[in-house]
This record gives sequence, C-alpha cells and structure tokens, in this order.
Amino acid sequence: MKKSPVYTRTGDSGTTSLVGGTRVPKNSPRLEAYGTIDEANSWLGLIDASDAIPNAAHATLQRAMNHMFDIGSTLATEETSSWQPAPFPAQAVADLEADIDTLDSTLPRHNQFILPGGHPDAARANIARTVVRRAERRILALAQTAPVDPVLLRYINRLSDYLFILSRAINIKNAKQEIFWQKNC
Repeated sequence: MKKSPVYTRTGDSGTTSLVGGTRVPKNSPRLEAYGTIDEANSWLGLIDASDAIPNAAHATLQRAMNHMFDIGSTLATEETSSWQPAPFPAQAVADLEADIDTLDSTLPRHNQFILPGGHPDAARANIARTVVRRAERRILALAQTAPVDPVLLRYINRLSDYLFILSRAINIKNAKQEIFWQKNC
C-alpha cells in the first residue's frame, strides 16, 4: 500500500522528530511549547477570517501568523541541528508595539478590568490571548532546560497585549458594550 504524504506512521508510538532528527515524546516541554504556538496561531487565523475586526488588524494578524510559524520552527529545532532558523527579528517586537499603540489610541480610556465578551470575535481574541499566554508559560518551561531567544519571548508577550487591545477594538467597531468586572457581584 502506498503511504500518504500526510501521515508517516512514525508518531504512532507517541514520539516525534525534532528538526535535527532526535525523537522525543509528544508531551515533552519542547513539543508543549511549539504545539501551543500552533494552537494560538490557529486562533489568530480564525480571528483574521472575520469581517468584524478593524481593517488594519488583518495585516497585523497575518504578520503575526508568519512570525508564529517562525517561532514554532525555532522551538522545534535542536541546538545541535545542522540547520538552524534565522534569529527572531527584534523589529517584529517593535512593529507589534507600534500596532498596539496605534490601535490603543483609537479606544476610550478607562481604569477598570474588562471581562471577555461582547462581540463573538472579541471573545475569540480573548481566547487567543489566553492561549498565547499559555504558550509563553510553555516556552518559559522549555527555557529551564534549553536555550530560548529572549526576543521571541518578548514578541509572545506583546502578542497577548495586542490581542487584548484588539478585543476592545472589535467591541468598539461593532458597537458592543465592553463588560466591566464588578467586584463581589
């Protein structure tokens, strides 16, 4: 029987190969890190597919999705591999910060905690934000046993900030009330 290009059967025993060839368990810290990056990237794609987001957010999200692939590739590569990805660009952090500042400048100011919700895509942006935060924690766990580029971590941290601001912008664009936390309600 001819093998499918989609499946190899090599991971059926619960292991997979890193870039470099070493086989590791699928629940290793490295796989948890880049698997969570992949999950977060899927959420970015779902948000980007929406017409409810501000127009400029499409370009930011598409850049972010490409950067997430770069990050996943970096995390999937052994330090000893003959192939190494390019260093993560510090400019990506600066660009994302500029996008945050631009979007944030359009939003009303307040000093309250905001609950996730309002428009469904605002809620999705908040889900993506929490998955990105989990990815950050998984990368930090990996950093206890393997080198991790600090620029990559800064980018992940800013991406979660961007997604929070984007959730607010989606609600404002779609005339949905932001839902504020009410202590002891």
